Order: sequence, then C-alpha cells, then structure tokens
Amino acid sequence: MTTILSHDPTPDTLVQLLDRVASEDAAALRALYDLTSSKLFGLALRILVKREWAEEVLQDAFVNIWRYAGDYKAGLSAPMTWMAAIVRNRALDYLRRQKANGASAETEWSDALDDTLPANEADPSDQMLMSQEARQLAICMDRLEANQRQAVALAYLRDQSHSEVADVLKVPLGTVKSWIRRGLEKLKTCLGGL
Repeated sequence: MTTILSHDPTPDTLVQLLDRVASEDAAALRALYDLTSSKLFGLALRILVKREWAEEVLQDAFVNIWRYAGDYKAGLSAPMTWMAAIVRNRALDYLRRQKANGASAETEWSDALDDTLPANEADPSDQMLMSQEARQLAICMDRLEANQRQAVALAYLRDQSHSEVADVLKVPLGTVKSWIRRGLEKLKTCLGGL
C-alpha cells in the first residue's frame, strides 16, 4: 500500500501511517518522520532550548512512536497531538535527567525568547490539529502580561519550581509567585469566558 504524501499531511494520512508503523512497517515510519519531524523538533527545541538536546529527544520520541504506535487510538486524539505528547514527555524527562546530572537546563529569559514560543499566527494546519481547549488556552496566554506569561510558561511548560523561575527571571521569589498566581487567575477567568 502506498500513501500519497503531501507537504502538510492530513490527520487521516497520519493515522494510516501510524497503523502501518504499528505493523512494523519501517517505510511508514520513515514517511511519518519526514512529514512530522520538523514540527516535533520545533516543540522539543522550545522546551529544551539546546539544539543537540532537542535532536536527541526527537530520536528517542520516534523510537517510542515505533514501539507504541499500536496503542494510538484515533478517537482519543489527533495523531499530531499524540506524537507531540510523546515528544513533550520525553523532553521533560530529559530536562529532569540533565538537572539530576548537574547540567544547566535553564537559560536566561529575555524578550528574544518570546519568539521561541508559538507565534500568535499559527498556520492553518496547526490550528486544525489543535484541540479547541488548546486554542482557547493559546488565546488566553496571549492576553497575559509578558512577565506573567513568561513565569507561567517556565513553571508549566518547563516544569520548573517557583524558585527556579525566580532564578531564571532574576526577580524575587515573591514576585514570581504573584505573577504566576495572577496569571493563573486571569487564565481561569479568560477560559471561563470563552
């Protein structure tokens, strides 16, 4: 069975490829990699910041996709969402291992790093793949003040403690706690209003 591959794959194409990967079709894994690796690498890079770490995590994630493709359930999530969750989990595990080994996983946050977070204008295929809740969250995150958005992103996307966020942002711990608390309150209000 051959699958016609387009530049932006449809969820149906990805589901077909995952089905073939589940039956240990190496060509399907290669096609899946070719279609999705750039977006998944971008996700890993946003979390890890270091290119070599993101490359390692992406490779590890595709090993897991190979192993667990049979566990994918199309009715529960879009294929890109499922693969992105694997990449995100692998990236967070990698950060924890690096931290345990004493490597510095943090980087000083600046306005330039805001560019590494998803831009306000997602391309149409990304919007189609995102769940309604994720779109609502993205809208609400954009409405936060920059300092609140940075603090919440570090705490919840990078899985850092409040004191680690304070160290990265170079502000007092109490300030970080206030930014996160106010940011979460605004998110809750915003999500309730959408």
